[in-house]
Amino acid sequence: MFPGGGSRPLFGGSMSAVFPSNATDVSVFRDIPDNQEVFAHAHTDQSLIVELVEYQADVADPDAARFHLEDIAGSNGAVGASEVTGVLELPRAELSLVECSSAWQATGAQRVAKFNEEAQNAVTVHLGVFRLPQFSTDVLITFNDPQSISPGSSSAASAEAHREPWTLQDFQRLLQTVTLNDPGLFG
Repeated sequence: MFPGGGSRPLFGGSMSAVFPSNATDVSVFRDIPDNQEVFAHAHTDQSLIVELVEYQADVADPDAARFHLEDIAGSNGAVGASEVTGVLELPRAELSLVECSSAWQATGAQRVAKFNEEAQNAVTVHLGVFRLPQFSTDVLITFNDPQSISPGSSSAASAEAHREPWTLQDFQRLLQTVTLNDPGLFG
C-alpha cells in the first residue's frame, strides 16, 4: 500500500494499480470503451487512462512510447504540432507488471480542445507503455495534465480550483504498481 491511495481493480479485477485517493471513476458518469479505464481528478481537469491496445510488432521497443503518444495526439485532435519532449526506459526491476518485455515513459505537449469546442488547452501528456507481445497487447497509461486552460473552455471553471493536483510522482507510482492478476483478460 502506498500513501495517498490504494490499489484499485481494473478491467473487472484482471489488473490493478495504486491510484491517488481522489481519483474518480469516469464510467460512473459516461460510457467508456471496454478497453479503457478512465479516472478524473475531483477538482482539476487532470485525468488518468489505462488502455489496452493492439501490440505494434512493427514498432521497435524504444520507439513504442513515441508512436503511441503521436497516435494519442491524433486521436485527441491536437492542434498543430504535438511535441514529444522526452522518452526513457523504465527499469523492469522497479515494476510490478513483470509480464512486460519492456516499459517506456514519454512526455509530450499538446494543444487540444474538449468536446469539439473551439477553445484550446495546453496539456502535458505523460505516457507509460508496457509491451506485452505474448498477449499481442500494449498497455498504455496516460496522465493528462493541463498547463493552461482557455477561458472559453468548458474546463475553465474547474481550472480555477486547483486543489491538490496530481503530481508526476503519483503517475510514476501508478506505473510502478500496475499488476496483471488474470492473464485471461487477453483472451
